[in-house]
Amino acid sequence: MTDNDIKKIMEKQKAFFEAGNTRDTAARKAALKKLYKTLDEMSGEIALALKKDLGKSPTESFMCETGMAMSEIKWLIRHIDSLTKEKRVSTPAAQFASKSYIKPSPYGQVLIMSPWNYPLLLSIDPLADAVAAGNTAVIKPSAYAPESGAVLKKLIERVFPEEWVCAVPGGRKENTALLEQKWDYIFFTGSQNTGRLVLEKAAQSLTPVTLEL
Repeated sequence: MTDNDIKKIMEKQKAFFEAGNTRDTAARKAALKKLYKTLDEMSGEIALALKKDLGKSPTESFMCETGMAMSEIKWLIRHIDSLTKEKRVSTPAAQFASKSYIKPSPYGQVLIMSPWNYPLLLSIDPLADAVAAGNTAVIKPSAYAPESGAVLKKLIERVFPEEWVCAVPGGRKENTALLEQKWDYIFFTGSQNTGRLVLEKAAQSLTPVTLEL
């Protein structure tokens, strides 16, 4: 994928987010339900890909990747209404005539960079959280688990339009191009060296990050 392709995806997702398409809780819940159903339907393909990439058995694939991701999604579906609800809080005396509340709000455009050793779980878990919170997302699977990355891309394309969520395959070139973009949040799992690079790029635009190194 070229730099221009990535920029076009960013533009589409920005427009999709700013139009308010991810704000509706019912739409988020429907997307999560579709993601859960598609994961279940594709569990055999996922297990085969994980076997080819990492030698994982079908049991290990389900227990450590697909099943755990589905469990996370199920929890989010059950709790999304309370997680996104406005919560009243006490008002300081100086603003006695006011009412105070906390309103959970999405960040915007999220980049998820997942590792080779748990390519499905550490892509889908943060994705489900990002969607539940009302964000758009781009997933960059590891080039070291190509079969899993291909199945993940197929899965994402079945569930989401590109302007909401998409997967970008490739290697260092694509990683570099993605990190040159302006994100609202970055989730990265990988080595300490690459984590430093991610943090350095994020710091240039004060982008919040989650690093699992």
